[in-house]
This record gives sequence, C-alpha cells and structure tokens, in this order.
Amino acid sequence: MKAKELVQRYGISTVGLVLVALGVGLSIKSNLGIAPPSCPPTILNLKWTAVSVGTFTWMMHLLFILIQLVILRKRFKLKYLMQIPAAFVFGYMCDGAIWLFNSIDAPATNYAVQILLSLASVVVTAIGIKLEVLGRSWILAGDMTTAILADETKKPFGTVKIIFDVTLVAVTALLAWLFFGLLTGNGSTVVIREGTLILALLTGACMRVTDPLLEKWLRPITSTFTPHNA
Repeated sequence: MKAKELVQRYGISTVGLVLVALGVGLSIKSNLGIAPPSCPPTILNLKWTAVSVGTFTWMMHLLFILIQLVILRKRFKLKYLMQIPAAFVFGYMCDGAIWLFNSIDAPATNYAVQILLSLASVVVTAIGIKLEVLGRSWILAGDMTTAILADETKKPFGTVKIIFDVTLVAVTALLAWLFFGLLTGNGSTVVIREGTLILALLTGACMRVTDPLLEKWLRPITSTFTPHNA
C-alpha cells in the first residue's frame, strides 16, 4: 500500500471518528438520551465521575475485543488488533467533544432544542460512520463485534445490531437502577430516553441519504484504494 493511500485512508477514517465523537457530545448535550453504544460509559461516568466517559468508552471497547477473542480464538486476525488504538483514539475524542460542548453552555432544557440536538447528532453520526467505512482503516470494536456475531449466528447484520444495541441499553438501565434507583440516568443527566430511540432508529435512515452523497463526493479518492482482497 502506497504512503499516499495510507494517509488518505487514515485521514478519512479519522475525520469519521471525530464526527462520531461529536455526535456523542451532541447527544449528551441534548440531555434527551444518547446512542446505545455510549450509554454504558456514560452511566458509569455518572457513578464514578473521576473516570471520564472516554476512558470508560475505550475500556468497554477492550472488553468487546476480548469477547471477539473468546468467540474466534485462532480465527482472530492480526489486523483486528487495530481496534485497540482505535479504542483509545475514539475514547479521548469523545472526551474532547464532551468538553467542547460543555464549555459552550449547560445541557439543553428546552424540548425543541433537545430534539434539534438529537437530530443533529443523528446526521453527524451518520456521516462519521460512513467516512469510517470509506477509509477502511480504523476499526471500532463495537461494530466489529456485531459483525462477528452476525457471521457466527448466520443472522443479518441489522438484526444483530438491534439486539446488540438493546442489550447495551438494558445493561445501562440495570446499572442506573442499581446506582441511582432510576432507569434513565442519575436524575439530572438523562442517559436513556426518547433521544436514545431517535439515534437508534434514525441514524440508519439518515445514512440512506448521506451515504450516496459521500460516496459520490469521495469517489475520486476512494476508487484508487487497494481492494480488501488485494
């Protein structure tokens, strides 16, 4: 692989990671519920505030990688280890996005603004995910785990993704209940609410619109990338 292609691929994927992290920050800012993959790190941060959301995020991703090792064993490919640096990079990007939005203003309280922030998170996250895919460099452990589970169970990726996300939300609700006696958060910060449903359902729908636009815009670059099987 040429150096120029390597820089382009990691550049595109890194921009994607930044946008997904900004989506996390926007969803937390909305205080209307956040995307399922960010629910467990956020509720853990509310319990142990000395540990950042980003730190809990990369810790969760390392757990996902261990799950992959247990499932695949000798079939675990060396390239999957790229999930480790991706976990650290993404985790601290999330911290940066949260800090950025917290420095601007307090969490939203106006319902219309909360909905708008949730929808903005949907669009930013949808674009970010597609850029990750187009770059084909950084690999986030949550997506890889879902793909492996889908392959192992012979179920459609979309079906397994729904089950995976529902499981993360259920675990978060259980932790919230154990920690704070509530199912949605700690009473001041909302982790699970309608914003969670908005992000879970609309991100994929948004990608149906944004994906073709991004593919067309970046085709002059991505068409020169070395194929997966090369």
